[in-house]
Parts: sequence; C-alpha cells; structure tokens
Amino acid sequence: LQIIVTVLNENDNSPVFAQPNLSRDIPEDTKVDTVIVARGELSASDADLDTIYYELISTVQDTDGYFAIGGVNNPELYLQKALDYDKFNSTTLLLYARDMPVTGPEPSNTTHTATATITITIQQSDTRAPWFLPCSPLHGDSSVCISSPYSGRVNISEMATEPLLLEPGPIYAVDPDYTISDRIMYSIVGGNTDEVFSVDADTGNLTMKKIVTSPDSFLLQVMATQVSNIRKYSVATVEIKVINKSNFPPYFEKEVYSGMVFVGLPQRSFVYQAGDPSTPLGITALDQDFPDV
Repeated sequence: LQIIVTVLNENDNSPVFAQPNLSRDIPEDTKVDTVIVARGELSASDADLDTIYYELISTVQDTDGYFAIGGVNNPELYLQKALDYDKFNSTTLLLYARDMPVTGPEPSNTTHTATATITITIQQSDTRAPWFLPCSPLHGDSSVCISSPYSGRVNISEMATEPLLLEPGPIYAVDPDYTISDRIMYSIVGGNTDEVFSVDADTGNLTMKKIVTSPDSFLLQVMATQVSNIRKYSVATVEIKVINKSNFPPYFEKEVYSGMVFVGLPQRSFVYQAGDPSTPLGITALDQDFPDV
C-alpha cells in the first residue's frame, strides 16, 4: 500500500527585516523622486514564502507626505516632496511588512507583521542668499527676510575719518543657512560717483575717501557675497545725504511753556496758552545753522 502524505504550508512565520533600524542623512536640496533607501535594504523576508505587503507611516507631526515607498509590494523609499530645513530637520518613519493585505481599517488576526524604523536627518544646504540686517520676515515666513535701506549723512567739504554712522544700523549681512554660516564679503557695485566712498570687505564699515563738494546725495549699492559661493549674493541700497555742517545745537524760544486744558474735552483737543484760551499752545525751536527753517 503506497501512502502519499502532502504537507500543507501553515502561515506561522512573521516577515523579518534584515535591518529593523536604519538611519539616513540627506541634504535639504535633495531632488524630488530621489531614492533614499534602496528596495534591497528595506525588503523583508518570510519563511512561508508569502507575498509581502508594505505600508509607510510618519511618526512626526507635519512631516506626512515628504517620503513614500514605491508601491504596496515595493518598499523602496524615495523623496516625494521638496524639503525645507526651517520646517523640520529630522523625522522618523515606520515601515510595516505584512504577509497578508490589509482589507479593513485593522490587520486581521491571522496577519503577521514586522516593523522597521527609519530615522531621517536633514542636513541644511546652501540654498539662500545673504540677509542684510536688521530685517523682518515676510508675512511671518521665516525663510524670507526683508531689510530696509540704510541711510546716513556727511558734511559738505569735510572729510570724515571714522566709519559713517548709518540708520537703522551698520551695514551687516549674515548667511541665513545658519548651520553653514559662510563668511560674507562686501563691495560697492553702484552709485559711488567719483569713488568718494569705500566699504571694508570684511566688516562692511563705510568710509570716505574724498570730500564732497556738491550737495547731491549718493545712492550706493552695496553687495554682500558669500565667500565660498559668489553666486549667493544680495544687494542693499545706502542713501548718503550731503548736508551743511551743523555748528550750533537747536534751542527753544522759551525755557518754560505754560498751557491749559479744559475738563471733558475729547482726545486730540488743543492745549491752549495759559491766559489765552483762544490760542493753541505752540512749542518751537530755532537753529542758527538754519535761520530760514
């Protein structure tokens, strides 16, 4: 009597990842669709020789959608959306491998699952040009910072020996990619008629090389360039007004002004001269340098 025994394969093994924990460092400017982890490194094996079904989950808030896998049966990890270091610089992904497809909101009791943890660290790239300070974020977006023009004054026919004082502050630019923090070089690229001014390439201090003999103002264009990448640059305007030298301080016509107000008046009502309730109180100053003003 010949007896044939057929052994049926029981689904009693779970999928196994060769590397259940992986780490990757990727640059911020990595192009979309770039493969981050190859299929061979993320594929799970199953002793039952079952077809493996994969699912990728992001565990860090606001990082969904940046990474994806090639398909339900292809665990190849790739970049799906452009990165921004200012939004997040690391995330943790969970890759599930199951030996049966998920047909409902939860895997069935007969499904075996393995999990791989993928830690992604983003390295800041040199993506932005220098910022002149002070500056303010554009509409609350910290990746864009808008600076105001600089302004200063020089006296006509007088040579200033110290760096010029500017508003709202000295010429100063920084690399906004702060983990790189490239060194900044300064130069004047426009508006410097007769080469009157010069700028220190390292400090940004603006000084005079010649006296100014006409009352015409200057509108300088100062460029800040990253030393390691001259294609990363920004240009700021510096308005220099030429004025007559001030020899005298302004002074008030009176040392003490006296006024009076009436009870119950609304805001922005006039203060009147004491003793003359029909004449608004005026406070005026004079300057001997400007007799006609």
